Amino acid sequence: MKTSIHRGLGFGTGLAIVLLLGGCPAPAPPPTGDTVAVQEVASGFTSPLGFAIPDDGSQRKFVIDQIGLIVILDPNDNRVQTPFLDLQSRMVNLSAAYDERGLLGLAFHPNYADNGRFFVAYNAPLDPNDPNEFNSRLRLAEFAVSQNPNLADPNSERVLLQLLKPQANHNGGQLTFGPDGFLYFSIGDGGGAGDVGFGHTDAIGNGQDRTNLFGSIIRIDVDAGDPYAVPPDNPFAADPNARGEIWAYGLRNPYRFSFDQAGQNRLFAGDAGQNLMEEVDIVVRGGNYGWNIREGTLCFDPSAPADPPQNCPDVGPNGQTLIDPIIAYRHTDAQGNPAGIAVVGGYVYRGTALPNLAGQYVFGDFSRSFLQPNGAVFAARQLPDETWEMNELAIADRPNSRLNRFVLGFAQDADGELYVGTSQNLGPAGNTGVLYQIVPAP
Repeated sequence: MKTSIHRGLGFGTGLAIVLLLGGCPAPAPPPTGDTVAVQEVASGFTSPLGFAIPDDGSQRKFVIDQIGLIVILDPNDNRVQTPFLDLQSRMVNLSAAYDERGLLGLAFHPNYADNGRFFVAYNAPLDPNDPNEFNSRLRLAEFAVSQNPNLADPNSERVLLQLLKPQANHNGGQLTFGPDGFLYFSIGDGGGAGDVGFGHTDAIGNGQDRTNLFGSIIRIDVDAGDPYAVPPDNPFAADPNARGEIWAYGLRNPYRFSFDQAGQNRLFAGDAGQNLMEEVDIVVRGGNYGWNIREGTLCFDPSAPADPPQNCPDVGPNGQTLIDPIIAYRHTDAQGNPAGIAVVGGYVYRGTALPNLAGQYVFGDFSRSFLQPNGAVFAARQLPDETWEMNELAIADRPNSRLNRFVLGFAQDADGELYVGTSQNLGPAGNTGVLYQIVPAP
Protein backbone atom coordinates (compact mmCIF):
# COMPACT_ATOMS: atom_id res chain seq x y z
CA MET A 1 0.00 0.00 0.00
CA LYS A 2 1.20 3.50 -0.71
CA THR A 3 -0.10 6.96 0.06
CA SER A 4 1.14 10.51 0.20
CA ILE A 5 -0.14 13.35 2.31
CA HIS A 6 0.61 17.04 2.04
CA ARG A 7 0.97 19.20 5.10
CA GLY A 8 -1.97 21.55 5.24
CA LEU A 9 -4.11 19.44 2.90
CA GLY A 10 -6.76 16.81 3.55
CA PHE A 11 -6.21 13.13 2.97
CA GLY A 12 -5.74 12.47 -0.70
CA THR A 13 -5.02 9.01 -2.08
CA GLY A 14 -4.69 5.50 -0.83
CA LEU A 15 -5.83 4.29 2.54
CA ALA A 16 -9.29 4.57 4.07
CA ILE A 17 -11.09 2.40 7.81
CA VAL A 18 -14.02 0.60 9.15
CA LEU A 19 -13.84 -1.38 12.35
CA LEU A 20 -14.58 -5.01 11.56
CA LEU A 21 -17.08 -6.17 14.13
CA GLY A 22 -18.10 -9.55 12.84
CA GLY A 23 -17.24 -12.27 10.38
CA CYS A 24 -13.84 -12.95 8.86
CA PRO A 25 -11.94 -9.92 7.57
CA ALA A 26 -11.31 -9.78 3.86
CA PRO A 27 -7.75 -10.63 2.88
CA ALA A 28 -5.59 -7.65 2.02
CA PRO A 29 -3.35 -7.64 -1.06
CA PRO A 30 0.33 -8.42 -0.49
CA PRO A 31 2.57 -5.56 0.67
CA THR A 32 4.26 -3.49 -2.03
CA GLY A 33 7.19 -2.10 -0.05
CA ASP A 34 10.71 -3.40 0.50
CA THR A 35 11.10 -6.95 1.74
CA VAL A 36 12.67 -7.54 5.13
CA ALA A 37 12.81 -10.51 7.48
CA VAL A 38 12.26 -10.89 11.20
CA GLN A 39 14.55 -12.86 13.49
CA GLU A 40 13.34 -14.06 16.88
CA VAL A 41 15.26 -12.46 19.75
CA ALA A 42 13.28 -13.74 22.73
CA SER A 43 9.93 -15.40 23.36
CA GLY A 44 7.67 -16.50 26.20
CA PHE A 45 6.43 -13.02 27.01
CA THR A 46 2.78 -12.07 27.37
CA SER A 47 2.64 -8.63 25.74
CA PRO A 48 6.12 -7.29 24.93
CA LEU A 49 5.75 -3.60 24.11
CA GLY A 50 9.43 -3.07 23.31
CA PHE A 51 12.49 -2.44 25.42
CA ALA A 52 14.63 0.30 26.91
CA ILE A 53 18.42 0.37 27.11
CA PRO A 54 20.33 2.17 29.88
CA ASP A 55 23.43 4.10 28.90
CA ASP A 56 25.64 2.04 31.19
CA GLY A 57 27.69 0.02 28.72
CA SER A 58 26.05 -3.26 29.76
CA GLN A 59 24.34 -3.90 26.38
CA ARG A 60 21.30 -5.28 28.20
CA LYS A 61 17.76 -4.92 26.88
CA PHE A 62 15.02 -4.28 29.45
CA VAL A 63 11.83 -5.65 27.91
CA ILE A 64 8.52 -4.05 28.92
CA ASP A 65 5.85 -6.72 29.37
CA GLN A 66 2.42 -5.12 29.72
CA ILE A 67 1.42 -7.54 32.50
CA GLY A 68 3.76 -5.65 34.85
CA LEU A 69 7.18 -7.21 34.35
CA ILE A 70 10.48 -5.71 33.26
CA VAL A 71 12.59 -8.58 31.94
CA ILE A 72 16.31 -8.34 31.18
CA LEU A 73 17.94 -9.82 28.11
CA ASP A 74 21.70 -10.12 28.55
CA PRO A 75 24.14 -9.01 25.80
CA ASN A 76 23.61 -12.36 24.09
CA ASP A 77 19.81 -11.92 24.32
CA ASN A 78 19.49 -14.65 26.92
CA ARG A 79 16.65 -14.03 29.34
CA VAL A 80 17.53 -13.33 32.98
CA GLN A 81 15.01 -15.52 34.76
CA THR A 82 14.22 -13.19 37.68
CA PRO A 83 12.44 -10.03 36.47
CA PHE A 84 14.27 -6.77 37.03
CA LEU A 85 11.01 -5.39 38.47
CA ASP A 86 7.61 -6.96 39.09
CA LEU A 87 4.79 -4.42 39.36
CA GLN A 88 1.87 -6.83 39.13
CA SER A 89 0.83 -6.42 42.77
CA ARG A 90 0.70 -2.61 42.32
CA MET A 91 -1.34 -2.64 39.13
CA VAL A 92 -4.99 -2.97 38.24
CA ASN A 93 -6.19 -6.44 37.31
CA LEU A 94 -5.97 -6.73 33.55
CA SER A 95 -8.57 -8.27 31.29
CA ALA A 96 -7.36 -11.25 29.27
CA ALA A 97 -9.68 -10.44 26.37
CA TYR A 98 -8.51 -6.91 25.57
CA ASP A 99 -6.97 -4.26 27.80
CA GLU A 100 -4.93 -1.14 27.08
CA ARG A 101 -3.86 -0.75 30.70
CA GLY A 102 -0.82 -2.20 32.42
CA LEU A 103 2.89 -1.43 32.46
CA LEU A 104 3.18 0.91 29.50
CA GLY A 105 6.46 2.79 29.68
CA LEU A 106 10.06 2.58 30.89
CA ALA A 107 12.87 5.11 30.62
CA PHE A 108 16.31 5.11 32.19
CA HIS A 109 17.78 8.35 33.47
CA PRO A 110 20.53 9.64 31.15
CA ASN A 111 22.94 9.29 34.10
CA TYR A 112 21.66 5.86 35.09
CA ALA A 113 25.20 4.47 35.24
CA ASP A 114 25.87 6.85 38.15
CA ASN A 115 22.50 7.36 39.85
CA GLY A 116 20.62 4.12 39.10
CA ARG A 117 17.33 5.96 38.55
CA PHE A 118 14.64 4.85 36.12
CA PHE A 119 10.99 5.71 35.47
CA VAL A 120 7.88 3.68 34.71
CA ALA A 121 4.29 4.40 33.70
CA TYR A 122 1.53 2.01 34.72
CA ASN A 123 -2.12 1.78 35.75
CA ALA A 124 -2.64 1.48 39.49
CA PRO A 125 -5.94 0.75 41.25
CA LEU A 126 -8.05 3.56 42.61
CA ASP A 127 -7.36 4.64 46.16
CA PRO A 128 -10.19 4.00 48.66
CA ASN A 129 -11.10 7.70 48.68
CA ASP A 130 -11.20 8.06 44.90
CA PRO A 131 -14.66 8.46 43.33
CA ASN A 132 -15.65 5.02 42.11
CA GLU A 133 -16.83 6.41 38.77
CA PHE A 134 -13.19 6.50 37.70
CA ASN A 135 -11.36 3.49 36.30
CA SER A 136 -7.77 3.61 37.54
CA ARG A 137 -4.82 5.83 38.30
CA LEU A 138 -2.31 6.43 35.52
CA ARG A 139 0.91 6.60 37.51
CA LEU A 140 4.35 7.96 36.65
CA ALA A 141 6.87 6.69 39.19
CA GLU A 142 10.60 6.60 39.80
CA PHE A 143 12.54 3.58 41.05
CA ALA A 144 16.20 2.84 41.75
CA VAL A 145 18.34 -0.17 41.01
CA SER A 146 19.46 -2.31 43.96
CA GLN A 147 23.01 -3.42 44.73
CA ASN A 148 22.40 -6.19 42.21
CA PRO A 149 22.48 -4.56 38.75
CA ASN A 150 19.89 -7.07 37.51
CA LEU A 151 17.35 -6.24 40.23
CA ALA A 152 15.48 -3.03 40.96
CA ASP A 153 14.77 -2.02 44.54
CA PRO A 154 10.98 -2.52 44.81
CA ASN A 155 10.86 -0.35 47.93
CA SER A 156 12.37 2.67 46.19
CA GLU A 157 9.21 3.80 44.40
CA ARG A 158 8.61 7.55 44.35
CA VAL A 159 5.39 8.64 42.67
CA LEU A 160 5.83 11.74 40.52
CA LEU A 161 2.39 12.07 38.96
CA GLN A 162 -1.00 10.36 39.12
CA LEU A 163 -4.03 11.00 36.95
CA LEU A 164 -7.50 9.65 37.63
CA LYS A 165 -8.49 7.87 34.42
CA PRO A 166 -12.21 8.11 33.65
CA GLN A 167 -12.10 5.08 31.32
CA ALA A 168 -9.77 2.12 30.79
CA ASN A 169 -8.53 2.94 27.30
CA HIS A 170 -6.40 5.73 25.80
CA ASN A 171 -3.61 5.72 28.36
CA GLY A 172 -0.69 6.66 26.12
CA GLY A 173 2.12 5.63 28.43
CA GLN A 174 5.34 6.14 26.45
CA LEU A 175 8.30 7.46 28.46
CA THR A 176 11.43 8.82 26.78
CA PHE A 177 14.22 11.18 27.75
CA GLY A 178 14.76 13.72 25.01
CA PRO A 179 18.13 14.91 23.74
CA ASP A 180 17.59 17.91 26.04
CA GLY A 181 17.68 15.66 29.14
CA PHE A 182 14.02 16.18 30.04
CA LEU A 183 11.48 13.37 30.45
CA TYR A 184 8.64 13.19 27.90
CA PHE A 185 5.46 11.28 28.76
CA SER A 186 2.47 10.65 26.48
CA ILE A 187 -1.05 10.69 27.93
CA GLY A 188 -4.23 9.73 26.06
CA ASP A 189 -7.47 11.70 26.15
CA GLY A 190 -8.84 9.73 29.11
CA GLY A 191 -10.62 7.01 27.16
CA GLY A 192 -14.08 6.08 26.04
CA ALA A 193 -14.94 7.35 22.57
CA GLY A 194 -15.13 10.76 20.96
CA ASP A 195 -13.47 12.54 23.91
CA VAL A 196 -16.89 13.14 25.45
CA GLY A 197 -18.77 12.02 28.54
CA PHE A 198 -17.68 11.49 32.13
CA GLY A 199 -14.19 12.83 32.79
CA HIS A 200 -14.01 14.78 29.53
CA THR A 201 -14.25 18.56 29.29
CA ASP A 202 -17.63 19.73 28.03
CA ALA A 203 -17.79 21.19 24.51
CA ILE A 204 -14.07 20.93 23.68
CA GLY A 205 -12.97 17.57 25.10
CA ASN A 206 -9.78 16.86 26.99
CA GLY A 207 -7.71 16.99 23.83
CA GLN A 208 -8.34 20.73 23.43
CA ASP A 209 -8.34 21.54 27.15
CA ARG A 210 -4.94 22.83 28.22
CA THR A 211 -6.01 22.97 31.87
CA ASN A 212 -5.61 19.19 32.19
CA LEU A 213 -2.92 16.79 31.01
CA PHE A 214 -5.09 14.36 29.08
CA GLY A 215 -4.55 14.24 25.32
CA SER A 216 -1.02 15.56 25.49
CA ILE A 217 2.68 14.85 25.57
CA ILE A 218 4.22 16.42 28.63
CA ARG A 219 7.83 17.45 29.32
CA ILE A 220 9.22 17.62 32.85
CA ASP A 221 12.52 18.04 34.68
CA VAL A 222 13.03 15.08 37.03
CA ASP A 223 16.27 16.54 38.41
CA ALA A 224 14.63 19.57 40.00
CA GLY A 225 11.53 20.37 42.01
CA ASP A 226 9.47 18.11 44.23
CA PRO A 227 8.44 15.76 42.74
CA TYR A 228 9.53 17.40 39.46
CA ALA A 229 9.87 20.83 37.87
CA VAL A 230 8.40 22.40 34.74
CA PRO A 231 11.17 23.50 32.36
CA PRO A 232 10.88 27.27 31.93
CA ASP A 233 10.95 26.96 28.14
CA ASN A 234 7.88 24.74 28.03
CA PRO A 235 5.30 26.48 25.80
CA PHE A 236 2.75 27.11 28.57
CA ALA A 237 5.10 27.34 31.55
CA ALA A 238 4.06 30.94 32.22
CA ASP A 239 0.39 30.58 31.24
CA PRO A 240 -1.90 30.63 34.30
CA ASN A 241 -4.68 29.11 32.19
CA ALA A 242 -2.75 26.00 31.15
CA ARG A 243 -0.76 23.17 32.66
CA GLY A 244 2.89 24.07 32.34
CA GLU A 245 3.93 20.46 31.81
CA ILE A 246 2.27 20.30 28.38
CA TRP A 247 4.66 20.15 25.43
CA ALA A 248 2.00 19.41 22.78
CA TYR A 249 -1.71 18.61 22.84
CA GLY A 250 -4.77 17.79 20.75
CA LEU A 251 -3.90 14.09 20.78
CA ARG A 252 -6.25 11.12 21.15
CA ASN A 253 -3.97 8.28 22.18
CA PRO A 254 -0.28 8.90 21.44
CA TYR A 255 0.56 5.37 22.52
CA ARG A 256 4.16 5.30 21.20
CA PHE A 257 6.56 8.09 20.25
CA SER A 258 10.30 8.43 19.71
CA PHE A 259 13.06 10.88 18.96
CA ASP A 260 15.13 10.47 15.82
CA GLN A 261 18.64 9.44 16.88
CA ALA A 262 20.16 11.67 14.20
CA GLY A 263 19.38 14.66 12.04
CA GLN A 264 17.20 17.22 13.82
CA ASN A 265 16.22 14.77 16.60
CA ARG A 266 12.59 15.25 15.56
CA LEU A 267 9.88 13.76 17.75
CA PHE A 268 7.60 11.31 15.90
CA ALA A 269 4.35 10.09 17.47
CA GLY A 270 1.75 7.62 16.34
CA ASP A 271 -1.68 8.85 17.44
CA ALA A 272 -4.38 6.18 17.32
CA GLY A 273 -7.63 7.23 15.68
CA GLN A 274 -11.24 6.24 16.28
CA ASN A 275 -13.51 4.99 13.48
CA LEU A 276 -11.83 6.11 10.30
CA MET A 277 -8.19 7.18 10.32
CA GLU A 278 -4.76 6.69 11.90
CA GLU A 279 -2.03 9.31 11.97
CA VAL A 280 1.65 9.98 12.59
CA ASP A 281 2.73 13.43 13.74
CA ILE A 282 5.99 15.29 14.04
CA VAL A 283 5.48 16.80 17.46
CA VAL A 284 6.70 20.36 17.98
CA ARG A 285 6.75 22.69 20.95
CA GLY A 286 3.23 23.90 21.74
CA GLY A 287 1.67 22.10 18.78
CA ASN A 288 -2.08 21.42 18.64
CA TYR A 289 -2.77 18.21 16.68
CA GLY A 290 -6.50 18.66 16.33
CA TRP A 291 -8.31 16.01 18.38
CA ASN A 292 -11.33 16.02 18.79
CA ILE A 293 -11.94 18.60 16.08
CA ARG A 294 -10.27 16.28 13.60
CA GLU A 295 -9.40 12.61 13.31
CA GLY A 296 -6.28 12.48 11.17
CA THR A 297 -7.02 14.81 8.27
CA LEU A 298 -10.79 14.28 8.50
CA CYS A 299 -13.18 16.52 10.36
CA PHE A 300 -14.71 14.79 13.38
CA ASP A 301 -18.12 14.88 15.03
CA PRO A 302 -18.38 12.91 18.31
CA SER A 303 -22.09 12.39 17.75
CA ALA A 304 -21.49 10.80 14.31
CA PRO A 305 -17.94 9.43 14.40
CA ALA A 306 -18.30 7.40 11.19
CA ASP A 307 -19.70 10.35 9.22
CA PRO A 308 -17.10 13.13 9.13
CA PRO A 309 -18.38 16.65 8.47
CA GLN A 310 -17.26 18.34 5.28
CA ASN A 311 -15.94 21.37 7.14
CA CYS A 312 -14.42 22.09 10.54
CA PRO A 313 -12.28 24.81 12.12
CA ASP A 314 -8.60 25.16 11.27
CA VAL A 315 -7.89 26.48 14.75
CA GLY A 316 -8.61 25.18 18.22
CA PRO A 317 -10.62 26.94 20.94
CA ASN A 318 -7.44 28.62 22.14
CA GLY A 319 -6.81 30.11 18.72
CA GLN A 320 -3.89 27.86 17.76
CA THR A 321 -3.70 26.57 14.21
CA LEU A 322 -4.22 22.82 14.03
CA ILE A 323 -1.20 20.88 12.75
CA ASP A 324 -1.75 18.21 10.11
CA PRO A 325 -0.22 14.76 10.45
CA ILE A 326 2.70 13.87 8.21
CA ILE A 327 1.13 10.45 7.57
CA ALA A 328 -2.53 9.51 7.63
CA TYR A 329 -4.25 6.35 6.47
CA ARG A 330 -7.80 5.07 6.61
CA HIS A 331 -8.77 1.76 8.16
CA THR A 332 -9.75 0.39 4.73
CA ASP A 333 -8.14 1.25 1.42
CA ALA A 334 -9.89 2.52 -1.70
CA GLN A 335 -10.64 -1.06 -2.79
CA GLY A 336 -12.26 -1.91 0.54
CA ASN A 337 -9.32 -3.94 1.85
CA PRO A 338 -8.59 -3.72 5.59
CA ALA A 339 -5.51 -1.60 6.27
CA GLY A 340 -5.35 -1.30 10.07
CA ILE A 341 -7.17 -0.33 13.24
CA ALA A 342 -4.60 1.31 15.54
CA VAL A 343 -1.29 2.89 14.59
CA VAL A 344 1.77 1.88 16.62
CA GLY A 345 4.52 4.49 16.53
CA GLY A 346 8.06 3.39 15.73
CA TYR A 347 11.48 4.86 15.00
CA VAL A 348 13.51 6.51 12.28
CA TYR A 349 15.88 3.81 11.06
CA ARG A 350 19.50 4.74 11.75
CA GLY A 351 21.13 1.31 11.57
CA THR A 352 23.35 -0.18 8.87
CA ALA A 353 21.85 -3.63 8.24
CA LEU A 354 18.96 -2.30 6.11
CA PRO A 355 20.40 0.44 3.87
CA ASN A 356 17.18 0.74 1.84
CA LEU A 357 15.42 1.96 5.00
CA ALA A 358 18.06 4.53 5.96
CA GLY A 359 16.37 7.64 7.33
CA GLN A 360 12.86 6.20 6.92
CA TYR A 361 10.30 6.18 9.71
CA VAL A 362 9.41 2.56 10.49
CA PHE A 363 6.15 2.01 12.37
CA GLY A 364 3.18 -0.33 12.37
CA ASP A 365 -0.45 -1.06 12.99
CA PHE A 366 -1.81 -3.35 15.69
CA SER A 367 -3.86 -5.45 13.25
CA ARG A 368 -6.29 -5.28 10.38
CA SER A 369 -8.97 -6.74 12.62
CA PHE A 370 -9.58 -7.52 16.27
CA LEU A 371 -10.69 -10.97 15.10
CA GLN A 372 -7.27 -12.31 14.16
CA PRO A 373 -3.61 -11.28 14.53
CA ASN A 374 -2.73 -9.47 11.32
CA GLY A 375 -0.52 -6.52 12.17
CA ALA A 376 1.47 -4.46 9.68
CA VAL A 377 4.94 -2.91 9.52
CA PHE A 378 5.27 0.27 7.46
CA ALA A 379 8.09 2.51 6.30
CA ALA A 380 7.64 6.15 5.34
CA ARG A 381 10.09 8.52 3.72
CA GLN A 382 9.99 12.26 3.26
CA LEU A 383 10.03 13.38 -0.37
CA PRO A 384 11.75 16.52 -1.70
CA ASP A 385 8.42 18.38 -1.71
CA GLU A 386 8.08 17.57 2.04
CA THR A 387 5.23 15.13 1.53
CA TRP A 388 5.62 11.64 2.98
CA GLU A 389 5.31 8.39 1.06
CA MET A 390 4.28 5.29 3.01
CA ASN A 391 4.62 1.62 2.07
CA GLU A 392 3.93 -1.61 3.89
CA LEU A 393 7.04 -3.75 4.29
CA ALA A 394 6.83 -7.33 3.08
CA ILE A 395 8.02 -9.94 5.59
CA ALA A 396 10.04 -12.71 3.95
CA ASP A 397 9.15 -16.37 4.49
CA ARG A 398 5.77 -15.53 6.02
CA PRO A 399 2.29 -16.35 4.71
CA ASN A 400 1.06 -13.50 2.53
CA SER A 401 4.36 -11.70 3.34
CA ARG A 402 3.01 -10.49 6.70
CA LEU A 403 3.82 -11.02 10.38
CA ASN A 404 0.42 -12.58 11.09
CA ARG A 405 0.70 -11.40 14.67
CA PHE A 406 -0.60 -8.44 16.68
CA VAL A 407 1.96 -5.61 16.63
CA LEU A 408 2.40 -4.19 20.14
CA GLY A 409 5.39 -1.88 19.91
CA PHE A 410 8.83 -1.17 18.49
CA ALA A 411 12.29 -0.67 19.97
CA GLN A 412 15.64 0.61 18.77
CA ASP A 413 19.06 -0.46 20.00
CA ALA A 414 22.16 1.67 20.40
CA ASP A 415 23.23 0.84 16.83
CA GLY A 416 19.95 2.10 15.40
CA GLU A 417 18.63 -1.37 14.54
CA LEU A 418 14.90 -1.98 14.99
CA TYR A 419 12.81 -4.55 16.83
CA VAL A 420 9.09 -5.29 17.01
CA GLY A 421 7.12 -6.72 19.93
CA THR A 422 4.28 -9.04 18.95
CA SER A 423 1.70 -11.47 20.30
CA GLN A 424 -0.86 -13.96 19.05
CA ASN A 425 -3.33 -12.96 21.78
CA LEU A 426 -5.67 -9.99 21.55
CA GLY A 427 -5.19 -9.14 25.22
CA PRO A 428 -2.45 -9.40 27.88
CA ALA A 429 -2.76 -13.14 28.50
CA GLY A 430 -0.87 -16.31 27.67
CA ASN A 431 2.77 -16.51 26.67
CA THR A 432 2.73 -16.04 22.89
CA GLY A 433 4.65 -12.76 23.04
CA VAL A 434 7.75 -12.68 20.85
CA LEU A 435 10.35 -9.95 20.33
CA TYR A 436 11.77 -9.91 16.81
CA GLN A 437 14.60 -7.97 15.21
CA ILE A 438 13.93 -6.59 11.75
CA VAL A 439 16.76 -7.91 9.56
CA PRO A 440 17.63 -8.17 5.85
CA ALA A 441 15.66 -10.68 3.81
CA PRO A 442 17.62 -13.80 2.91
